[in-house]
Amino acid sequence: MFSIIIPTFNNLPYLKLCISSIQKNSKFEHEIILHINDGSDGTLKYALENNIKHTQSESNIGLCSSMNKGYTLASTDLILYAHDDMYFCKNWDFFLKDEINKQENNLYYLTGTNVSTRHGLINYDCGSSIDTFDENKFSKFCIEDKTNNLQGSHWAPHLIHRDLWDKIGGFSEEFNPGDGSDPDFCMKLWINNVRVFKGISKFKVYHFNSKTTRSSKITLNKGTKTFLFKYGFNVVLLIYSSKLKNLSILFTSIFLNPIINNLFLI
Repeated sequence: MFSIIIPTFNNLPYLKLCISSIQKNSKFEHEIILHINDGSDGTLKYALENNIKHTQSESNIGLCSSMNKGYTLASTDLILYAHDDMYFCKNWDFFLKDEINKQENNLYYLTGTNVSTRHGLINYDCGSSIDTFDENKFSKFCIEDKTNNLQGSHWAPHLIHRDLWDKIGGFSEEFNPGDGSDPDFCMKLWINNVRVFKGISKFKVYHFNSKTTRSSKITLNKGTKTFLFKYGFNVVLLIYSSKLKNLSILFTSIFLNPIINNLFLI
């Protein structure tokens, strides 16, 4: 069904929980692909022993390059990017597939709904670590929550069609190790006529606040600055407009900016 690509950097306990949730809570069969940065914590051994598709680098090459390398092993047409510290809700893939079936073409970007103790689309405390994670509490919340779908999402986990991935060239590696890479990914899709940026409420993941990408062992790039020089406006506008559930701020900033307004057609 889906090719699920997960970059990971010596975060084995959370990675195991992530993969376990996919295997336990999926309605369909999926292809899991890892890019293992380093892997000396036992991640590489785990992937080999469990026959999990993977690419590997001796050091941390960053989220963007990791995704692009993982993609080289993908064998399906539907490419899903996930963090290694996400727990997937029950029947997440059924809800995602249902939304895909409603689309008229492949010009879509569909995301899950990120639930976390903080910085999520929904802030709801089911634990801040593996040791304190309350799986039953999260599962109950997923059943009972009535949050609407979101138009304007740019959050992981996200899914696009292989045709789009090839057209935009995957992730932009100038954003390694990863800050600003999601808004850049969406901008490239927008330039290529994607207008559906939809968050699926029933497709929920519990996110442990980016245990890999925001850890002290990684020095983040200045993604906002890179985005500004690349597109001529601040990425904060894109994020702010997403939180408002409205892309009008983004559109306004584009069309008022003479540097890039000739790139876009609505």
